[in-house]
Amino acid sequence: MSSTDPPTVIGDAPTLTARRIDGLADRVARSRPANDGDGDEADGGDTGDDDGDDPDAIDVFAPATSERIGRVPACDADDVERAVERAREAQAEWAGTPAAERARIVDRFGDLVADRREELLDVLQLETGKSRRTAVEELFDVPTGCSYVAREAPDALAEERRRGVAPGVTTATVTREPVGVVGVISPWNYPLTLSMADAIPALAAGNAVVLKPDEKTPYGALLLSELLEVAGLPDDLFQVVTGEGPTVGPPLVDAVDYVAFTGSTATGRVIAERAGRNLIGCSLELGGNNPLVVLGDADVDEVARGAVQACFSNAGQLCLSAERVYVVESAYEEFLDAFVRETEALTLGTGYDYDADLGSLVDADQLARVESHVEDARERGATVETGGRARPDVAPYCYEPTVLTGVDPDATVACEETFGPVATVRPVPDAAAAVAAANDSPYGLNASVWTADRERGAEVAREIDCGTVNVNDAFLATWGAVDAPMGGFGDSGLGRRHGHEGIHRYTETRTVGVSRVGPLTFPDRIPTDWFVRGAFAGMRIARGARRGVDALRRRLSRR
Repeated sequence: MSSTDPPTVIGDAPTLTARRIDGLADRVARSRPANDGDGDEADGGDTGDDDGDDPDAIDVFAPATSERIGRVPACDADDVERAVERAREAQAEWAGTPAAERARIVDRFGDLVADRREELLDVLQLETGKSRRTAVEELFDVPTGCSYVAREAPDALAEERRRGVAPGVTTATVTREPVGVVGVISPWNYPLTLSMADAIPALAAGNAVVLKPDEKTPYGALLLSELLEVAGLPDDLFQVVTGEGPTVGPPLVDAVDYVAFTGSTATGRVIAERAGRNLIGCSLELGGNNPLVVLGDADVDEVARGAVQACFSNAGQLCLSAERVYVVESAYEEFLDAFVRETEALTLGTGYDYDADLGSLVDADQLARVESHVEDARERGATVETGGRARPDVAPYCYEPTVLTGVDPDATVACEETFGPVATVRPVPDAAAAVAAANDSPYGLNASVWTADRERGAEVAREIDCGTVNVNDAFLATWGAVDAPMGGFGDSGLGRRHGHEGIHRYTETRTVGVSRVGPLTFPDRIPTDWFVRGAFAGMRIARGARRGVDALRRRLSRR
């Protein structure tokens, strides 16, 4: 899709041009050319609006300057339907491709992401406004995830022998089949990582994927679709549809066989309800108002450095960010001083270098949300220890990292996810009170515990009602453990990504049972009452033997 008067902000990105951005928009899956009023489908797959006159196209803006950087098609239900149809046709052959070959394509894609990192980083910064440092952290996650999936998927998808009903007489084998077409709805805050963390295992499991990126950040997804094609992924197996969520989301959920969504709890509930009506599976990573717990024996200087990462990474626009900090009273004053000092040392900027720690919020709405939460806390008596103001001198939507104390428990910032660079700090009497405060939330996505005693930290972590809990780390100890499942409790979602669980969610299991002796029923030549008595006697013996073996194993394991 062509744009007029190429924005200067694209010129600031070292590897990008307006022509390149327009070319990415042409990769969007459409059922017809945008200006074709007769509704005939276009031959040859994806098309774009070459003259830029589509009145329904969506403008995409750069948070760093608020300039328009391009336009993408506003897909509709027909576009979604055709994209899913094409994906389904391609998936039939892909499902028969050996898992090892699918894994090799995933691995090649990971290499391409690493090789093309400069262009990907530029696109990522252009459409999100995040700092280069944060962009690198996000991008690094994609090839890491590809390596894991490429290595583990063939084994995770292999046939598995299970114990039959009568060992030696019957067998039971579990096979895993792809669900078909997976719909992925990804957010704007980490558009590369969170789209690929869902799409890559789905592809490796033999599915097709139709990705709906957030309308604020479509270009990274479109560039990744290009790299998947270069890696050898068959045509039409990975489709991208762009558009407004209320327009594109419902027909996507209705057309696919599974949906993976990352976003708000409110939208997640709507998707879960629709998926339930369609009797399809879904995984949902939703909101969080994440706690950070500082025990009395913690090294406060180390914790302060970690808390800055936990609270302010990506300007707080991270599902795993800590927003509620609870500090045991004996360490409170010293920690608060150190935390404020570390926070004030952070630098703001949106340049294509590594000078800035934090970048911009994504748009005016997000800035307004942050400002309203801080203002509400102030009006209720909170103290702003540092920050608390917008920085339009840096970028239109920049906001200073902010530390609040004395926050009313009913303040909006205490009860809801701010999703910005704002942290509240509160003293508590002891570890038990910290755990109780951490669990006083409907959310349960991520938490961290900080202490000099790692074993005690792990014990406390087990008491916190979150899907991932880190000890002496902000979030990478769990998020980066891609062999372990990741997801939320309560209002923070359903299902898990990462690990074998993140691959298995995209499959249906089939159990094949084989009898070596024919029908398993009452024998003809033995009186039924004799058989029943004998069967229960045999069961009693077998159960007793099993308990004896289990007891012996427990004793041996304690030696």
